[in-house]
Amino acid sequence: MNHPLFSKTCLVLGCGNTLLGDDGFGPKVIEQLQSLGPPPSSVAFVDAGTAVRDILFDLLLSPEKPQQLILVDTGQDPEKAPGEIFEIDVDRVLPAKIHDFSLHQFPTTNMLKELSDHTDVRVRIWVVQPEFLPDQVSEGLSPSVARAVPRMAERILRFLRHHGYA
Repeated sequence: MNHPLFSKTCLVLGCGNTLLGDDGFGPKVIEQLQSLGPPPSSVAFVDAGTAVRDILFDLLLSPEKPQQLILVDTGQDPEKAPGEIFEIDVDRVLPAKIHDFSLHQFPTTNMLKELSDHTDVRVRIWVVQPEFLPDQVSEGLSPSVARAVPRMAERILRFLRHHGYA
């Protein structure tokens, strides 16, 4: 299973459901990045939506893998303010997260852990503290999370420049 996506040096996945309020943060960040022009040739910006498990599974099986994987999602930390951006170490994501994609939580941690521990892929998880996560369909980001979209896009672009991907 050789997918051209995995031959990129850096893969940025925007995770989340745009129909569930702030959970759509990851895809909105990818949309923002794509609106700024094409990514560098060594980078792919991918709206993974709610299919992140499938992408990670394919990535694990692929003989070609990126050097760097960045996941962008929502994450909840009671000490963070709505709209605050922070990084979560893959080793600190709770193992209780066993579902492939559970609303308002991170992508499958066992696959991320396997990528981090058993391949040369460096995994980063960058999240925003949500303000509002509805129980039913409700499109659109809250004001604080919407303001975080360009900040996260800039953080990703700075990272890419700093690490030689751009």
